[in-house]
Amino acid sequence: MNEVRDLQYISTRGGALGQFSDVLLEGLAPNGGLAVPETLPRLSSDDLERLRPLSYPELATEILGLFATDIPREDLAGLTAGAYGGGKFAADEIVPLTPIGQSLTLVGLSEGPTLAFKDMAMQFLGESLEYVLEKTGRVLNVLGATSGDTGSAAEHALRGRDRVSVFMLSPQGRMSAFQRAQMYSLQDANVHNIAVAGVFDDCQNLVKHLSSDIDFKRAHSLGAVNSINFGRISAQIVYYVWAWLRASDAAAEAERSSFAVSFAVPSGNFGNILSGHYARSMGVPIHKLVLASNENNVLDEFFRTGRYRPRDAENTLATSSPSMDVSRASNLERFVFDLLGRDPERTAAAWRELDETGEIDLSAERERFESEFGLVSGTSTHEDRLATIRSFHEHNGVVLDPHTADGALIALAHLDDGIPMLVLETAKPAKFAELIEEALGSPVVPDAETQALLDAPQRVLDMDDDEHALRAYISERALA
Repeated sequence: MNEVRDLQYISTRGGALGQFSDVLLEGLAPNGGLAVPETLPRLSSDDLERLRPLSYPELATEILGLFATDIPREDLAGLTAGAYGGGKFAADEIVPLTPIGQSLTLVGLSEGPTLAFKDMAMQFLGESLEYVLEKTGRVLNVLGATSGDTGSAAEHALRGRDRVSVFMLSPQGRMSAFQRAQMYSLQDANVHNIAVAGVFDDCQNLVKHLSSDIDFKRAHSLGAVNSINFGRISAQIVYYVWAWLRASDAAAEAERSSFAVSFAVPSGNFGNILSGHYARSMGVPIHKLVLASNENNVLDEFFRTGRYRPRDAENTLATSSPSMDVSRASNLERFVFDLLGRDPERTAAAWRELDETGEIDLSAERERFESEFGLVSGTSTHEDRLATIRSFHEHNGVVLDPHTADGALIALAHLDDGIPMLVLETAKPAKFAELIEEALGSPVVPDAETQALLDAPQRVLDMDDDEHALRAYISERALA
């Protein structure tokens, strides 16, 4: 493997940021940019073959070792074993691949403690944050925003840890009952749930405003677990490699090195599919990355036209795939950085254009999206996802959650002969019982464990979309 010794990180808007442990704790760069590797590691076909026999924790050690070069390999192996071992994941293989009919294969990313793909990165982030904080004697106050699954995955990964507090913002009334219960029922002293009057983008803007205030950030040791944290992006690269390895296992040995697959990815904040972009750039044979949007289809518009036009809160719709109700995708900046030749000045200028005009016009680059990066996209609606859930259930006996249904629908529009289409699972359907009932016409009866969760007392603070109130709340409760 083309491992870069002492891999350094830089900001998409210019400037050095240090090594993996440094960017793990920092979140946004001081200039508002996002951390990216100065040099992206590469995987040759021989490297990929050497990875084939490894278990998921072992594979995670190898892939994450390319990015976390400042963590000794033995220590990193302990972190991945802690993240993916100990019965935390229901499936023995951690990420099972299951054919679901209509030429699609489901990549099972929702076997973790909160039944959502966010567990794949958050469990590693919980282990690695604690490791770095203990090594440095520091504390961290995590400030995050969630549209559904990020919050519960982060809180379950960080709950009860001595050196970390979590301040998680969520939009009032915009998550499913199951999602709210998973977060708000936690009673750990280091977990603070704040329901903001607004939409996810309002929550995300509050996080960005406080994280961009360097004095406040340093005074209160603020960090991030949203997908702006590169620790999450790197951990997600692992399952792209794993899925390619498992999909190509049955191929003839001579054909494996060129055995291409495509991935369909339900997308909101662009972090999940960005990890696929990095895996492809590193050398994993990925033909297409199929981005699935819901009615908040800002990203679909961008990849179809080259114009990025985020919507304001009033025009961000509340949909039946709520984890994708995002109109300003933070991670798109990392892709644009690559699109613009990894030029920090051009990237910073693009985001200044966004701040000044409300949009970025990259239509001159539009043809490169698919030809160079393999990125295509599409939009699904409420009626589409109902029909998709119903169709896969009737014909294949599988129940998809609404986000995965969005991915499956758009995947069907981008099938290519001889190239497997892998659909990344977002969550278990139990998290969206009302939508599943609407699609299938029969009530979803919760099991005893789910009912106990829904009935558990909840602890959450309702707050206006008020930056001053949030600052005061954090100042009073932050670890020091």
